[in-house]
Amino acid sequence: MDGRANDTVTRWGEDGTIRELYRLTGSGVFPGCHAPLLRWLADHEPEALARAEVAGYCVDAVAQRLTGVIGVDASDASMPFLDVTTREYVPKALEACGIAEHARLLPPPAAPDTVRRLDETGAKLLGLPAGLPVTAGPYDLPACAIGSGVEEVGDGLLIVGTTLASQVLTDSARIDPAADPAGMWLCVPDRDRWLRGMPAMVGTAALEWVLEFAGATTADLDALLAASPPGARGVTALPFLSDAGERAPFVEPAARGRLDGLTLATTRADAVRAVCEAVAYAARHCLEAAGLTASLAACGGGTRSAAWTQLFADVLGRPVRIPDEPEVGARGAVAVAWRALGDPVDASQWRADSRTVVPDADRAEAYERGYADYRARLARTLAEWRATAPA
Repeated sequence: MDGRANDTVTRWGEDGTIRELYRLTGSGVFPGCHAPLLRWLADHEPEALARAEVAGYCVDAVAQRLTGVIGVDASDASMPFLDVTTREYVPKALEACGIAEHARLLPPPAAPDTVRRLDETGAKLLGLPAGLPVTAGPYDLPACAIGSGVEEVGDGLLIVGTTLASQVLTDSARIDPAADPAGMWLCVPDRDRWLRGMPAMVGTAALEWVLEFAGATTADLDALLAASPPGARGVTALPFLSDAGERAPFVEPAARGRLDGLTLATTRADAVRAVCEAVAYAARHCLEAAGLTASLAACGGGTRSAAWTQLFADVLGRPVRIPDEPEVGARGAVAVAWRALGDPVDASQWRADSRTVVPDADRAEAYERGYADYRARLARTLAEWRATAPA
């Protein structure tokens, strides 16, 4: 959600840097990822980079304190400098971003099934015996996919969290240089599988905003959705409320939210439904871009609402499987740890530990028209954002 590098991303979009980075690694760029943040620091706080030993994530800092080893999981390293097929950094990608001199900050990606050991310092911190095995990673998106039972090529996962993460398992990481340079390819423990990720910035943050605006809370959501019909009585929304704009399935730092079609007859339920429908449309846009062809699971705080989950199924026009385990990311991380220790779990059992939400045929047909309208409105507004972006 860090928006400091918005101007950097805008400039890179204009001068071709984003397109070149996408050609080299298949990763899109958004203000909160490594490339623009490192460039922003180089431009504005070079002394910070001079002092730094590593550009990593919170999990890497924790693992280093416990084991004395500096590393990074391949999933975290995937974006935006990694060739995910070789699991090696692409020097030209750092050069394109003007930060090649800081390549020393990037730790080599850990091999699949890497196990570290709790050292004396870590043992003292935790009060546990030294030598215990420690695993780190994968990060939340792949962990949730694994914990949700995504295991067949074409399977997808929708994470309805603060942001909206859509991902599909694939057996090929082919880069289409003509495609919109958005999304990412993520390494998973299997070297011949990848996740095609489209992590949008929209999600429950947009829902919470409109609920607060309407003087309501998440406890009121299902009742509000029931009080407004599909289509929200003509009210429509674009749910791009992040200060950092949008990152998938398109990159636009200038993207901003909209509510249209308001009249004196509009109710707060209509406004809430319009935003919920728009987030569901954004999810469909992302899943289509990621290449969903098989089953779909969903998790995250947004799936606690039965009405919103049904709305997602209706808009997507397909069954949505909801795992019974609410913390699927933690379950995925544990599954990877078990595998690293030589005791893999049967993920197919987790697929059965779920419920399925089936789309309503009539509503799904209406939402087909609504989705086409959403895409048309988005295309028009996207052109406006780009036409008015500061030089």
